[in-house]
Amino acid sequence: MSSLSRELVFLILQFLDEEKFKDSVHRLEQESGFYFNVRYFDEMVTNGEWDEVEKYLSGFTKVDDNRYSMKIFFEIRKQKYLEALDKKDRAKAVEILLKDLKVFSAFNEDLFKEITQLLTLENFRDNEQLSKYGDTKSARNIMLGELKKLIEANPLFRDKLNFPTLKNSRLRTLINQSLNWQHQLCKNPKPNPDIKTLFVDHSCGQSQPNGARAPSPVNNPLMGAVPKPAGFPPLGAHGPFQPAPATLPTSLAGWMANPSTVSHPSGFNPITNSPLLKRPRTPPTNNPAADYQTADSEHVLKRTRAFGISDEVNHLPVNILPVGYTGQSHHGQSSYSSDDLPKTVVTTLNQGSTVKSMDFHPVQQILLLVGTSTGDITIWELGSREKLAHKNFKVWDISAFSMPLQAALSSDYTASINRIYSYHGGDDLRNHLEIDAHAGSVNDLAFSYPNKQLCIVTCGEDRSIKVWDAATGAKQYTFEGHEAPVYSVCPHFKENVQFIFSTATDGKIKAWLYDNMGSRVDYDAPGHSSTTMAYTADGTRLFSCGTNKEGESYIVEWNESEGAVKRTYNGLGKRSVGIVQFDTTKNRFLAAGDEFLVKFWDMDSVNLLTTVDAEGGLPASACIKFNKEGILLANRSFDASRVASASVVKSSAMTTFGVANPSAGPSVMDRVTTMPPMIAMNGDNRSLVDVKPRVGDESMEKSRIWKLTEITEPSQCRSLRLPDTTSSTMKVSRLIYTNSGLAILALAANAVHKLWKWQRNDRNSTGKATANVVPQLWQPTSGILMTNVITDTNPEEAVPCFALSKNDSYVMSASGGKISLFNMMTFKTMTTFMPPPPAATFLAFHPQDNNIIAIGMNDSSIQIYNVRIDEVKTKLKGHSKRITGLAFSNVLNVLVSSGADSQLCVWSTEGWEKQTSKSLQIPPGRVAAPVVDTRVQFHNDQTQLLAVHETQIAVYEAPKLERLKQWVPPETNGLITHATYSCDSQSIYVSFEDGSVGILTASTLRLRCRISSTSYLSANPNSRVYPLVIAAHPTEANQFALGLTDGGVIVLEPLESEGKWGTSPPLENGAGPSGLTAGATSTTDQSQR
Repeated sequence: MSSLSRELVFLILQFLDEEKFKDSVHRLEQESGFYFNVRYFDEMVTNGEWDEVEKYLSGFTKVDDNRYSMKIFFEIRKQKYLEALDKKDRAKAVEILLKDLKVFSAFNEDLFKEITQLLTLENFRDNEQLSKYGDTKSARNIMLGELKKLIEANPLFRDKLNFPTLKNSRLRTLINQSLNWQHQLCKNPKPNPDIKTLFVDHSCGQSQPNGARAPSPVNNPLMGAVPKPAGFPPLGAHGPFQPAPATLPTSLAGWMANPSTVSHPSGFNPITNSPLLKRPRTPPTNNPAADYQTADSEHVLKRTRAFGISDEVNHLPVNILPVGYTGQSHHGQSSYSSDDLPKTVVTTLNQGSTVKSMDFHPVQQILLLVGTSTGDITIWELGSREKLAHKNFKVWDISAFSMPLQAALSSDYTASINRIYSYHGGDDLRNHLEIDAHAGSVNDLAFSYPNKQLCIVTCGEDRSIKVWDAATGAKQYTFEGHEAPVYSVCPHFKENVQFIFSTATDGKIKAWLYDNMGSRVDYDAPGHSSTTMAYTADGTRLFSCGTNKEGESYIVEWNESEGAVKRTYNGLGKRSVGIVQFDTTKNRFLAAGDEFLVKFWDMDSVNLLTTVDAEGGLPASACIKFNKEGILLANRSFDASRVASASVVKSSAMTTFGVANPSAGPSVMDRVTTMPPMIAMNGDNRSLVDVKPRVGDESMEKSRIWKLTEITEPSQCRSLRLPDTTSSTMKVSRLIYTNSGLAILALAANAVHKLWKWQRNDRNSTGKATANVVPQLWQPTSGILMTNVITDTNPEEAVPCFALSKNDSYVMSASGGKISLFNMMTFKTMTTFMPPPPAATFLAFHPQDNNIIAIGMNDSSIQIYNVRIDEVKTKLKGHSKRITGLAFSNVLNVLVSSGADSQLCVWSTEGWEKQTSKSLQIPPGRVAAPVVDTRVQFHNDQTQLLAVHETQIAVYEAPKLERLKQWVPPETNGLITHATYSCDSQSIYVSFEDGSVGILTASTLRLRCRISSTSYLSANPNSRVYPLVIAAHPTEANQFALGLTDGGVIVLEPLESEGKWGTSPPLENGAGPSGLTAGATSTTDQSQR
């Protein structure tokens, strides 16, 4: 329907409303789908007119249109279901369940089961999540607020929630204007015409009810610009679309032949930010491949580096970044030599977790953006080695996602989200977009600029490529055709043609135009390798680099006009794991991370030019990036990003970027201060903060004045002892937060569980665990306790263990006897199984299948048990003493076990065979007990492994169990009783027998804060109380809880004014603490004590 026809509908809606035809108004709103009347929707929901609500919604969306729509229909049908239960109308509730709610079981079977279980309750408010459900009216009001948010966020309702601003009786006014105009055309107009009908044109003649017919508009000169009575002209008739160009060739050769001879200007004026954020134009229906770019777009689509916003994408002038050097011209490539390549390590940045990608800021070229395997991102200023901004991965709004993704995020955290931030200088890093992009992982992303619209191109495990509006997150295109997961994308623009190269893990390369016509080319990458493609900065040469399944790597240049390999470079080694990474610089050199080196090639020579070892410490496949000038190079060194430079700093002793080689022309710092403003992704056009490096003396001064944070008084932190009416003094053996963070579960030595729940109120709007609000010791109305089956032996001698289901509905637990499965809502025992001997000593749910449990036993075996079929699938034997720890990695597909024999074992979860084992090295001078608990926990990156022993904290790299770091506390603290990662894996909380708690920075194992027992325990010289177990809050990185020997549970948080537990000690000379290499012991903290 044309735009004018759509406006006519609005005029009719206004007319019907003014004439009080209410039913007709809402019927037309629904049937046209042009205007969603929120007020009418409010009335229907408030009155519980559910059938009418869904009927009205059907004019705008369907259940399965998107995640917002699904959530809208689910909330409405759930409310209808709860109201039927509240009225004790079980028959109606069952009908709603089967007719209306069952459709959602395909997306979240567990949720449907929970809803079904409500039928078994006398009062559904006994369900923990519905305990706050009030009366029907208040429940509807609460739901209505949620529905409005969903509707506002739903792209299908965009531009449909506001009625256009019209003057009263606009349709009547237009008709009167038409009649007045017709009257003016009368040959003998009467002073007071008698208008009797609108069905025919008015005339003051006598032969027709309204007089004679008016003259034909075609013959009347006054009518030249008036639309013909046949109807409104289509909008396209006046649109901007040009005649269709000749059909585009279907091969890559056809795109690239005859290079353009157009001379492009050396620079363009910066455009305002508004065109970047306007909605994309509707493409012409007769020419889906039409391109409306002008010559100034040639540089726009050059391949951008991961997570970076290039100067081309932001449409900044191409001449703002000086790429020449003293005595060099832009085109004089021959003047470059290998001396221009970075070789000297200037500084080391300790990121804290495994680095996955890096990129330099397109303008402020000493700003480095780093992305990690845990989803965290950090912006570093290289001059001062300062973290300017940092964002931990945390889902912004899980309710905005599809039901399957919500289930994945709440269960195993293996889902992938495409996330965009906008950076405004300094520490101002803002959330911009969060997109449910692909089923499975998002493997690559890049920025593009089709039709003058800033977009994001993504690819993923679901074998598709998708294009998204960078401003709104709306999906523009989906390209399908690969038969394997898509590994990388490379958007580009050349000779007035915009396209995307994509590569898949089966070695296929395809190219796509921004249309829906399918792939234009289909080539094989050398060796059928997983390949990344990249153009030189000037867009004239195309390269690719990758590794195949046999470990053979290839780096080649392509002949674009022929679609064939032009040149294959020598020097890449064969690898056993990983894919080689590469980059281009100065339109002249190639660089790749390979064989623990950075290798360089001259683009015009197939032989290796030179190599750099970055002073050692590089992984086999280093991740490297040059800045736009080709001066700086960043590479990954285990969990640190190393930055090397030859042109800026020649001496390895220099620790700042303040001194430049005079022959290299102006230094990077000289250039930074003159950069123009950056057009941010959210549309703001503002200047970035000038970045000036701090001198080395300041860093040294900081190093001297840093001091360990000591907390010895209650006033120095927030602590809360959880209320306990049972007066039990039995020690807390196990402690855990629920996955939602709303409660804490403890298991005491007497086999009894205790559950504390926080309530939502004015002081605690989220309802999450906090030291500021006292929780309730939860018990169901039945008054029963969750108590494990115990044997005749002393319960104090039993080894308790438990594991919580991902949705917090069930807990599996044992205290030396049978394993019990409890309902967390009713505390009822659902079933018991596996009577001893042997007795269970540790429990862990399989991350991909809740029905599979790994059970460690006191006979040193591990049983892989299927709950659903009540069957032991296999038994694993590799330890000599009882099992004390189990941890799954869903990235490596392994299970790591630890035992009282101080041994670690790695098992494949595919065939359950043993891969490797390693015994913990007891520190010199320490003697470990013959039987001692060793606990294991995976870092968020699912690769690094924390091992906790009474004598040490150690970090290993799985699956080979190479020890990366070790921390040994002084003997004055007593033995370590327990330790755990914080929820973001940035900190490690360690408890000791002397009652103190140490907080380590996870990336360095440096102690930064020590909490004395005097800050959270009341003074009692006759009692020796200390924490046996420690648990970290699942979403609040600075909150943890302690389970004490006297049966108490303490929640600890830093003061709100502090916000965190101390500050990390500065790195020594930028190289990190000594003694953190594999197999070494860090002794720096011992001197601090």
